[in-house]
Amino acid sequence: MSVLTTELIDRAKGGDGEAFARLTAPYRSELQVHCYRILGSVHDAEDAMQETMLAAWRGLGGFEGRASVRTWLYRIATSRCLNALRATTRRAPAQAPFTSLGPTGTNEVVWLEPYPDVLLEGLADAAPGPEVRYETQEAISLAFVTALQVLPPRQRTALILRDVLGFRAAETAHILDTTEESVTSALKRARATLDRQPAAGQAREAPPRPGSPEESRLVERLVQAYQAHDLDGLIALLSRDVCLRMPPMAFEYAGRDLARQFFAAVAFRPGRVFRLIPTRANRQPAFGVYVADGHTAVFHASGLLVLTLAGEQIRDMTRFDNSVLPYFGLPRTVLA
Repeated sequence: MSVLTTELIDRAKGGDGEAFARLTAPYRSELQVHCYRILGSVHDAEDAMQETMLAAWRGLGGFEGRASVRTWLYRIATSRCLNALRATTRRAPAQAPFTSLGPTGTNEVVWLEPYPDVLLEGLADAAPGPEVRYETQEAISLAFVTALQVLPPRQRTALILRDVLGFRAAETAHILDTTEESVTSALKRARATLDRQPAAGQAREAPPRPGSPEESRLVERLVQAYQAHDLDGLIALLSRDVCLRMPPMAFEYAGRDLARQFFAAVAFRPGRVFRLIPTRANRQPAFGVYVADGHTAVFHASGLLVLTLAGEQIRDMTRFDNSVLPYFGLPRTVLA
């Protein structure tokens, strides 16, 4: 522990709020992402972070320096997230869109939100520990966070702490207030479950680098096809095993044929005019989707669309409702 850190701790213990802010500032962004991975919700992650900082401030007098400040904060944040999961009633699955087209199946995740890239700015890309198994971009991807939500809370947190953040077994046990044997057991089960989840991204073609010319070309073609109601052009961009998802609906539409039917029957209904406003979520291309009013010079928001890319194709399209738009600074209406 550095001399500066020790000084800040002493000052914060004495009631210096500015010292406490300086002490915790380097970890706030990564802690909020940690909470998001566990909870799958930006709103819930923000609440958990507020509770974490309040608990850390109140409990700082008991900090003895046996673990690093970072590990101590992760222990508090993880505890608050697990408490939130125990206290939260998961949102009930919604009905499928009004159409005779039936989904190919259901998924187990009924509550999930996308994470704005703006909140990831300044987050370290380097592996933070020797046990890390996932690259930073993969570990924040929508597919990976979705797959995490299938795991029981203790398995989920053990896997995040070990395989995503790289904490050692002893550190993970300390954070979870359990034994190393319990961590090892939970981690083994979590890895086995995650390996069976195709959404986790195993054995898939890698996506283009964020902001690369390859990504830009693919995204531009998607925007052109979507705004022009070019169904053939849109379907040509999709992988054969593409999956359409619409959290919190528990339904999935898998494969090009069903995607074609879905867009023809639902999204590309006659008379609809779209405008897509670009943004980014989970380090993936995303768009605010807006539909023309038809009677006024206004486009109304119709959700947020997040693309998961694989090579030169779109592997998944995930549509979220309007409730997530404020996190991305997107309005409810835009002028034509």
